[in-house]
Amino acid sequence: MPLIEAHEIYKVFGRRPERGVERLRRGEDREGLRSDGYTAAVIDASFEVEQGQIFVVMGLSGSGKSTLIRMVNGLLTPTAGRIEVAGRTVFGLGTAGLRQLRREQVSMVFQHFALLPHRTVGENAAYGLKIQGLSRSERERRAEQALDLVGLGGWGGSMPGELSGGMRQRVGLARALAAGTEVLLMDEAFSALDPLIRREMQDQLVELQHRLDKTILFITHDLNEAMRLGDRVAMMRDGRIVQIGTAEQILNDPANDYVAQFVQDVDRTRVLTASSVMEPPVAVLRSEQGPRAAHRLMREHQVSSLMVVDRDRRLRGVVTEDDAADAVRRGADVLGDVLRPAVSTGPDTALADLFAAAADTAIPLAVIGEGDRLLGVIPRVTLLSALGAGTTPEVTTVPPDDDPARREHVGVGA
Repeated sequence: MPLIEAHEIYKVFGRRPERGVERLRRGEDREGLRSDGYTAAVIDASFEVEQGQIFVVMGLSGSGKSTLIRMVNGLLTPTAGRIEVAGRTVFGLGTAGLRQLRREQVSMVFQHFALLPHRTVGENAAYGLKIQGLSRSERERRAEQALDLVGLGGWGGSMPGELSGGMRQRVGLARALAAGTEVLLMDEAFSALDPLIRREMQDQLVELQHRLDKTILFITHDLNEAMRLGDRVAMMRDGRIVQIGTAEQILNDPANDYVAQFVQDVDRTRVLTASSVMEPPVAVLRSEQGPRAAHRLMREHQVSSLMVVDRDRRLRGVVTEDDAADAVRRGADVLGDVLRPAVSTGPDTALADLFAAAADTAIPLAVIGEGDRLLGVIPRVTLLSALGAGTTPEVTTVPPDDDPARREHVGVGA
């Protein structure tokens, strides 16, 4: 079940906002309502956020993204539609219900830190726990743990004024983590930081999400930040969500000209990953096969190297054409010393991190998954072509041993 669900959300400001919603549903545009004193901040927005996901809502100023997040935590009430958090409809909870929701299930990280300047770092991190009614010793324990998680261990006795901007934002994040809620709402949380510190905070957020499995709704106006952080990204324009998808889907298959124009200057090497450009190997060699089989396969498929895998498709290394030919001349029956280590990477590695490795070898990079199983390969030419616009190669895995497609790719004797 999704942890956050938004169903056909409208937020219209004006004297009789329900009439504004009716006009929007009949097809009237945002500008037409504005001339009559209405402001349509959010129009027919629907999305779901799965548990453990970072869902980024991205849009320029005035797109409606901040209004949307304020409706998720109950600061604003939708004019129409329904928002549910952890199965509870936010609208209609009442003051006590909203207070409970924010104490137990939803924490907020703000753009400008929102720290209490007269309280220590530790007291700021523990502030939400005090509201929950926890004992002082328990508050201090959990605050200290949260500060350690964000790299501020030992800073609990300092005052916020003694910290840099990046450190103060870490305190804000620690306060949200200490509360122990399932959901984190982050409204432009890193936009006030310098670029280098901002990138460090992005890295830390991804690391924390992997460790703690939090569900995060993140608001930003920065497309590179959205692409870097989001498991899924919602693009907003003029109050409407115009596309939802993974960063790769939005980059490679924009829904309209607006999105296409928006993403044209994105650094593709920071968005696309190894899994998005890898190809099935033309042929692979079983580890029990010898140099003659390797030499034959390379001639048949006109390749200069072969990935070597065992029966469970675990990568064992790579053999080159020259090494196989030399072993055949020597009369060797096993791969032995001609088996070299393969240069490998994981499926989630960004392309930007692959160029150095690709520059050092003409052999395709091996993409390996859990248990060192070979998922695919990335030839150097494929890596370079991925930098251009257009569709990237289909994500492909090595087919099972009994799949005809495997025999087609692998060739005789594999």
